[in-house]
Formats: sequence, C-alpha cells, structure tokens
Amino acid sequence: MDERSTGLHSIGDAMGRHAQDIDALWDVMLWVCGFMYLLVVGFLLLALFRRGPRRDINDHTQAHEERGLSASLATWTGLIALGLFGLTLFSYFTDRSLVQAAADAQIAIKITGHQWWWEIEYTDPNDPSRQLRTANELHLPVGTPVKISLESRDVIHSFWVPSLHGKQDLIPGRDNDIEILADKEGVYRGICAEFCGLQHSKMHLDVVVESKDGYSAWYERQLQAASPPSDPLAERGHGVFMATACNMCHTISGTDAGGSTGPDLTHVASRRFIAAGALQNHRDNMRAWLANPQAIKPGNHMPIVSLSADQLDALTAYLGTLQ
Repeated sequence: MDERSTGLHSIGDAMGRHAQDIDALWDVMLWVCGFMYLLVVGFLLLALFRRGPRRDINDHTQAHEERGLSASLATWTGLIALGLFGLTLFSYFTDRSLVQAAADAQIAIKITGHQWWWEIEYTDPNDPSRQLRTANELHLPVGTPVKISLESRDVIHSFWVPSLHGKQDLIPGRDNDIEILADKEGVYRGICAEFCGLQHSKMHLDVVVESKDGYSAWYERQLQAASPPSDPLAERGHGVFMATACNMCHTISGTDAGGSTGPDLTHVASRRFIAAGALQNHRDNMRAWLANPQAIKPGNHMPIVSLSADQLDALTAYLGTLQ
C-alpha cells in the first residue's frame, strides 16, 4: 500500500472522484480570476505610464475619446459577464458531477463527532450482527462509492479529508451526509475543520483506502471478538481494566466491558494512532496516555485513573494484545 503521509493533506493532491471535481473547479476559477486580475493590473500600469500634462482638446477629439471609452467599458463589462457566466456554468456541472458520483453508494457508514474524537460505525442493513464500531480510523475499499452519515453529540464539527472530498459539517440535532469515492490506495489524513473547543487541533482521523480484498479481510478481523490474553502480564492488565473505571467508558468485545462513552477498544492495537491522531500507537505513548491523558490533551473527557506503575505496565501490555 502507498503509505501516504498522515501529517500533511492538500486539496491539490486529489485522490478521490469528488476531490478531483472540486480541484478542477478550483483550477478554472484560479485561471479565470488570475487572468482578470492581470488585465486590471495591466490597464492600471498603462494608465500610469500614459499620464501626461493636461492638454486642451477640441470637441471633436473629446467626442472621439468618449466613444473609445464607451467601447472599452462595454468590452470590459462583456468580458466580466462572460467570465462570471463561465464560472457559474462550470460550478453547475461540478455540482451535478458530485451528485452523480455519489448516486450508487455501496457501503453505508455513520460517523459521530465527539470532543475530540471520531466514532465510526459500519452498518449492514441485511445483517445487523455484522455492524462494526471503531474509532479514529476509517477504512474504505478503493473504487467503491461510500455514503457517510454525519452527526454530532456535542458541538458543531466539520468532517474534512482534503484529498478525497470537501468539508461537511456535523451539526447537533441535524442529519447530514457526505459521499466518498477514492480512486487510489493510500493513507489520507482527515481533520475537523470547524473550531470545536480546546483540543480542536488534535481531532484527526486516518482514512485507509485499500484493495477490496484487503478491506474485506480487515473487516472480518474487526468483527472478531478480542482474544483472551495468554501472557501473564497482559492477563493482569485485563484484570486492571475490568476492576477500574476503564470498563465503564469503553467496550471490548468478548469481555464484560460494554461502555459507550469512549472509543471501542476491541482492536485498538491495530490502529496507527491513539487519542484521535495525537500520538503514534506504540507502547510508550500508550502508557503515557493511560497515566495522564490530560497532560497530552488538556480538557479531554477521559478522566485520570489512579494506577500504580505495575498496573500501568500490565494495562499497557493488555491493550497491546488487542489486535
């Protein structure tokens, strides 16, 4: 897979059908507006260079200059009207193309915005048992139209994956949606594009676009319940998880933990990042996050759970087994 950077994102790096349409519209607007701007600057410079001492003119000369000025203004007005009409027409066909590209969505996903993380649910209307809940990492099959329903549980957020589509707001109490059709495999960074509070800048998600076979394999793995830990340290960590407030906020399929306040942790070790993109997912970062999440994302809604060093080591080991 093309390991595309998750630290950078650009609307000019269009890798989705919708993003390509938007990028084409942007290019047309840039060229048309740039051409008009250069004309304005050119006429301004011409006027400055032609400026000379005041001279007496007769009526015939004045009438001639006025006719020339009127013709110039008419030409300029027509050019502006033509440019605006062209931009309007291109915008119309772009909007039409965006709608057509989303008409045959084959996968339905629901994304819920929280302060400050993304809850992702894959729905299957034909088999509710295959519904999947994860967080902060969206997997999509390449070349497949996907419809994403958007909602917020707290404040206004905005879902934006620049390389795949434009922005779409998540507004409390209002249903919204966006469609994505990714044309190339890769890992793309998504962000919240609407200021939503103290940790707005640390509300990211990875969008992993992979082959259809790769996506199917990933989906089947995610449907599996967490395997019981076999390592003694991880086994103690499971006990720590179940004996503390952790299980009240998080779900781990295959255990008695069924909390829904925080992200589903059934396969947390398989994700590239934790804390909604704030930290790369490895042992040291996981331990630091468990020890004091407020030091990493001040104001987030994960409480500090008082754990000893041994308990932290065990809990970190257990979460590291949740592939």
